[in-house]
Amino acid sequence: MAYEIIPLEAFKETFEFSIELSSVALGGEVVKVSDEFFAEAFHLLKVEPAPSLKGQFGPNGALYSGWETRRHNPSYDWCIIKLGTLGTIVGFDIDTTHFNGNEAPEVSIDAILDTSLDANDLDNATWAEILPRVPLGPSQRHLFKITETERVNFVRLNMYPDGGIARFRVYGNVAAVQPDSPEEVFDLAHVFAGGRVTFISDQHFGKDMGDGWETKRSRHKGHKDWVVIKLQVMENLSVEIGLIRNFPESCELHALYSEDEIPDSDATDWTRILSPVKLGPHRRHFFALEADASIVYTHVKLTIYPDGGIKRIRVHGTKGPCSTPVDLVKLSEVAGDDTTTPLHSAPATPKHCKTIPVLPLTSEAFSAFGQVIQAYGDHTAAPPGTKITPANQGSASKFHKLSLLESSYPASTGASAGLSVYRCNPTEVVNGSVELKVLERHPYTNQAFIPMGGGGIQGDEALKEPGNAYLVVVAHNGADDKPDLSTLRAFVASAGQGIMYNTAIWHQPMTVLDKPMDFTCVETQIGNGDKADCEILELEAGEGVMMLGLSC
Repeated sequence: MAYEIIPLEAFKETFEFSIELSSVALGGEVVKVSDEFFAEAFHLLKVEPAPSLKGQFGPNGALYSGWETRRHNPSYDWCIIKLGTLGTIVGFDIDTTHFNGNEAPEVSIDAILDTSLDANDLDNATWAEILPRVPLGPSQRHLFKITETERVNFVRLNMYPDGGIARFRVYGNVAAVQPDSPEEVFDLAHVFAGGRVTFISDQHFGKDMGDGWETKRSRHKGHKDWVVIKLQVMENLSVEIGLIRNFPESCELHALYSEDEIPDSDATDWTRILSPVKLGPHRRHFFALEADASIVYTHVKLTIYPDGGIKRIRVHGTKGPCSTPVDLVKLSEVAGDDTTTPLHSAPATPKHCKTIPVLPLTSEAFSAFGQVIQAYGDHTAAPPGTKITPANQGSASKFHKLSLLESSYPASTGASAGLSVYRCNPTEVVNGSVELKVLERHPYTNQAFIPMGGGGIQGDEALKEPGNAYLVVVAHNGADDKPDLSTLRAFVASAGQGIMYNTAIWHQPMTVLDKPMDFTCVETQIGNGDKADCEILELEAGEGVMMLGLSC
């Protein structure tokens, strides 16, 4: 097979937007090796560059971050690697960094073109040469571009006759795995689905710091960084953003339909689908997007302010028009649990119904409507500005004033703050969906609900096993002094999370999802409450009744 030697300075233009199919971050692994006496072959696939271990010794001699075999091999050594995903190969980076005098003098690369074979079939597999025998030099990267192969899932790196290689990277294009149904929700940004980065404004720490994207620190007011991701054509979507500790202060998201592989990141036809939102450190954020369900997109642009790092971005959507609601999280699961997974089917929504995503409750996503009241085991994950102090002689942590009480009642009304208790029975959940029938608001005061857990007085059997989750549905007021249904947001909260609705925010009455729950309600009211305290609006089918599930 023909090949081309690529100078190191041409790496970016040659391979920048190819996928590293062999990376352990994708699931690449060494499955068989002829010899690894001095250094084990798993080092070949590590994400980070090979460090120098000069002066360090083990039982077999000097230590190296790489693969190193015994001397005096009469034939050659080999290492078989299962790629992280099925794909076509366009080139390689064979790195001998820190191997000087003990580097592999020459290598060749073979592949199995029969994609039906698995690791148990390797002994009888037919290998095809995709890079002929080429020379290597000491302590340097060697880049080779080849004619794009057929789809491959195993490669074999051969070195003649023996020696050491620090890193081995296989570049190519993913054979996308997508659902057959155009209505099934999946992560369109996932590399296995064919998503890939096509432009990055800055990636100063993006590769050297391992798994994720991180930019250098900005020194100028108004700075921003951005990344453009090519997706499959999508409709009706939501987004999940996972952050590291060096997190951005805020972010926003735009989308575009373009037939160009790399569209102009400064073009005027980008549509904003997530308004600027504050972010917090070291956790996952979930946001419903402001995308028109009738429009399809091929690219998203994530902009961070002013700089920082992001671990993951997942964009949930479909390949085509969708008529069925799908939940992002199972309503019976506790919000924020990393094991929550998308559901992939639900019955058709009535024609008059619209669907909205049900997302795990986070302080950032809820901030436009109120505050989330909870403790944080990792103090750095608390909302920025939260005062945290030791309490109870060091046996507790106090999170100060996560929310403040507000009231705008006239003094003459004699309104007073107090604590009430609601016992809430579970609502009807049909195939992961809940119908929204009523919204209410409190025009003069904010209102908190704090789950109380189980127990109660002796003989009270109702809450021996209390519920674990409840639904929070909110909307802003519209121009007609009624709920603006385009701003509806739905969240699933755990029993460890309380909420404070801002004054006059429209919200669904307390909606428990699995078992009965008790809530302490903190509010200001006139006497025992009258019509001035609470305004209730019943939604009719013709007014746009909402089914709560993921709008795919």
